[in-house]
Amino acid sequence: MDGPGPLGDFLQARRALLRPEHVGLRDVGPRRRVAGLRREELAQLAGVSVSYYTRLEQGLSRGASAEVLEAIARALRLDDHEREHLARLAEAARRAPRVPRPRPEKLADETRDLLRAVDGVPALVLGRRTDVLAWNALGHALLAGHLDFHSPDDPARRPNITRMLFLDPHCRELYTDWRRKVRAVVGNLRITVGKHPRDPLLAELIGELTMRSPEFVALWGDHRVAPCDAASYELHHPVVGAVTVTQQTLSIARSPDQVLIVCTTPAGSPSDEALALLRQTSGAAEVPRCRERALAGSARGAASAVPGKR
Repeated sequence: MDGPGPLGDFLQARRALLRPEHVGLRDVGPRRRVAGLRREELAQLAGVSVSYYTRLEQGLSRGASAEVLEAIARALRLDDHEREHLARLAEAARRAPRVPRPRPEKLADETRDLLRAVDGVPALVLGRRTDVLAWNALGHALLAGHLDFHSPDDPARRPNITRMLFLDPHCRELYTDWRRKVRAVVGNLRITVGKHPRDPLLAELIGELTMRSPEFVALWGDHRVAPCDAASYELHHPVVGAVTVTQQTLSIARSPDQVLIVCTTPAGSPSDEALALLRQTSGAAEVPRCRERALAGSARGAASAVPGKR
């Protein structure tokens, strides 16, 4: 193994965030050569030997038991999400390296039906790497109206929300508190890496952002993990101006690596009125009607092809 690996990186990053006074240790000496706790201090708090903890952090030991991991989690003061992330990283470290063959993610028919069912609000479906697999017309108009609506249909052209947030000027300007949004996205991406540590396309995305975005490097380096579940964001939309939406992440039962993102506003609020205006100005309301007309035309064509049908 080259370097400490994801598990060692995570342990080092979390250890660097703790100071001796945070955990009841006396800071002896005028100067410390490391940020945060020393390895021996963390090992002492966890009740494990310094040599064992050092090997674990350096990626030289892969067999940490659940009891040892729990002791280390307590010493690092990890929350529930971080504990789950630590357990996934440790499990991944135990398995032999294996690079799965990447396959383009597909959208199930049931998921398309679900997306159509919520057509009255902005919505989109994201894959495991935050690729946009589909969006409805209003979701496209709200979040990425400058892009081709049909781009998610082609795996080679699919927009990626994480890449857009860091590298697309439109997305950077869309969120009033851009840093809060990207911190949430990066924290959730950390969880995905813990679940799929050897996904080459995920590694490629992280590598690209590391090379092109200093802001991403800074956020990625602190190893914070947090799921994106529900949060309100103030947007400055280029067409309708200020609008505040609550973005909610919903799991898709038959596609566990995919999520449905819906953006809601309080009924009758100025933001709700702004979305109604966006629906009108963007032609979002016309897209479902166009699809209905196309389906109706196909049905008429099929009927005329059957003998006796006119």
